[in-house]
Amino acid sequence: MEYVYASLLLHSAGKEINEDNVKKVLEAAGIQADENRIKMLVAALKEVNIDEVVKQATAAPVVPAAAAAAPTPAGAPSEEKKEEEEEEEKEKEVSEEEIAEGISSLFG
Repeated sequence: MEYVYASLLLHSAGKEINEDNVKKVLEAAGIQADENRIKMLVAALKEVNIDEVVKQATAAPVVPAAAAAAPTPAGAPSEEKKEEEEEEEKEKEVSEEEIAEGISSLFG
């Protein structure tokens, strides 16, 4: 997220979002910049109108939280919890290509 925040900061300051500027912002914040991630971010943001994306994001309706599941007997883990934990573990294993797709989907 720091990389996206850096690009938003540059945009709000009216600066060009390029590899050097993103790297400078990250380093100023004490974050060790990853050149590959910066390149992916800059490439993903080339054709994106950030003003329009921010405008749409602030106008998006808030989705209510899901209803709580029925309680289970003490000491008996529910099947839903097991499935959720397995899904969370799978979600943690994300490739760089998926990261790039995720970043580009944030901005258009």
